[in-house]
Amino acid sequence: MLRRIAALLCCLALASCSPSDGGGPLGIAFIGEPDGLFQQGVRLTPGAQHLRAATYEGLVALDPAGQVVPALAERWIVTDDGMSYIFRLRDSEWPDGELITAGDVRVLLRDAIAQLRGTALGLDLAKVAEVRAMTERVIEIRLTAPMPDFLRLLAQPELGFARRGSGAGPMVFARDDEARAARLSALPPEARGLPARENWEALSRPLVVRALPAERAVRAFANGEVDLVLGGRIADFPLARVGPLSRGTIQVDPAIGLLGLAIVNDRGLLADPARREALSMAIERSALIQPFGLGGWQPTSWIVPPALFTEPPYPPARWEELSLAQRRAIAAGRIAAWRAQNGGTARVRLALPPGPGSDLLYQQLAGAWAEIGVETLRVSPADDADLELRDALARFASPRWFLNQFHCSLRVGLCSPQADALVRQSLAERDVDAKERLLAEAHAALVAAEVFIPLGAPVRWSLVRGSVRGYQANQWGLHPLFPLSQPDN
Repeated sequence: MLRRIAALLCCLALASCSPSDGGGPLGIAFIGEPDGLFQQGVRLTPGAQHLRAATYEGLVALDPAGQVVPALAERWIVTDDGMSYIFRLRDSEWPDGELITAGDVRVLLRDAIAQLRGTALGLDLAKVAEVRAMTERVIEIRLTAPMPDFLRLLAQPELGFARRGSGAGPMVFARDDEARAARLSALPPEARGLPARENWEALSRPLVVRALPAERAVRAFANGEVDLVLGGRIADFPLARVGPLSRGTIQVDPAIGLLGLAIVNDRGLLADPARREALSMAIERSALIQPFGLGGWQPTSWIVPPALFTEPPYPPARWEELSLAQRRAIAAGRIAAWRAQNGGTARVRLALPPGPGSDLLYQQLAGAWAEIGVETLRVSPADDADLELRDALARFASPRWFLNQFHCSLRVGLCSPQADALVRQSLAERDVDAKERLLAEAHAALVAAEVFIPLGAPVRWSLVRGSVRGYQANQWGLHPLFPLSQPDN
C-alpha cells in the first residue's frame, strides 16, 4: 500500500512540474467541449472514454493498433464451445492497497452491466449469462451463445472498474480546473503488479490532456501548444487541411460504424417508407465525399455492411440494377404523387452539427434532393427535425452491433419491433449459419421499414506530430493514452 501511495505522489508531481527526460509533457487535445473531458456515467464523450480507459482498467484493454491485450487479467482461456471465458487476474492492488480479487471484479462487472441497461452498449452485452468467481484470482464469464468479438467488447472504456471512486488503471491524473485539463502520468510497473523497470521516472512521459472546440484544437496544434489532436469527425474534417503545417500530420482511422441520417419523424412526407426510400435513392454516395478530398472512404447504401456476414446475403449496393438517373426518376415520381395529393412544398428539416464539413454535406444532400423535388431546410441538432446525422463508431465487427443501434428501447428514431425480436432470438443461437440468417432477416426488416439513410463509413481523423510515439490509426477510433507515455523500447 505504501509503495502505491508513493508511486501516486511521484507521478502526480512529475505530471505537474518540469519536463521529463522522455521529451517533456505531451500535449493532447480532444475535439469537443472542455467540460466533456470529465464526463461521468455510461454515455461518455471520446475524451472522457480515453481518460477512463487510462485510469479505470478492465479485464482487458486495447493497444494502439486496436488489438485486445491483458489488463487486470494477465491471461485467459476460451472453452471449446466458445461460451465460457476464464480469466486469471494479475497480482495487483486497488489504490487503497487492498488486493484485487475475483470477487471484487465479479461485483463490479455485474454492476457495470446493470448500469449500461438502456444503452446500445448494454444491448451489445446481452449475451452475458453469468459472472462468477472461481477462486480468489480466477473469474469466469459465461455467455448464452458464442461471441467471437466478446473480448473486444470487454475492452470498452465503460467497462473499466472503479472501487470507492478510484480505478486501478495504468495511469493517474490530477484535474487542473483552472486550465480545464487533466495531467496524467503512468504508474511504475511495480505499482501495477508487474516487474520493476530501471529509470522509470526518467523514461516515462507525462501527458497534459484537454478538450477543445475543433477550430481551437487545430490552431493549438499549428501553434505548437499540443502535439496530438484526437476525435475529429466529418463535420470538422476540412479544418484539418488548412495551412502547410498540416501536411503529413493528418491521420485518418479506417473506421467502421454508422454514418448516415436517422429518420426521427414519420409524419407528412416521411410517413410512407417508399418516400423515405426515395430520399435515399436520390443520393450519389460515390460522389458524396469528393468535396472533402478524403481518399479511401467507403460509401454504403446498407445499414449493415454485407461483408460482415460469412456469406453476404445481399449485393454490395442497393438498387445496383438501376442507374442514378433511373433511381432519381423513380424517387421524383413518388414525391410528385405525394405533392399532387397533399399540395404545398415537399420539404425536409435536416439536423447537422456545426462545422465546415457539415456545410459541405448539406450542400451535397440538398442538391441531390432538389433533383427529385424536395426542398431541404437545415436546422441545428437541438431543433425539431425530420432527419438528423448519426455518426457512431462500431464497438465490435458484427451485424448485431449495427442492428442494436436501432433498437426500439433506445428511442433514437424510427425502429422495427420485428428486427428487435429477431436479434433477441439470435442471442441464444449457437449455430453460426442459423444466427446469421436471423441477423440478415432483422436487417431486411429495418431496410423494409426505411428507418435510416446510410451514407458510408464514419470519418475519424487526428493530427499527429512526428515526435509522437505510441499512436496508430485503427478501425475502432480509440487511441489509448498509456502507450503515448511510454519510451520506444
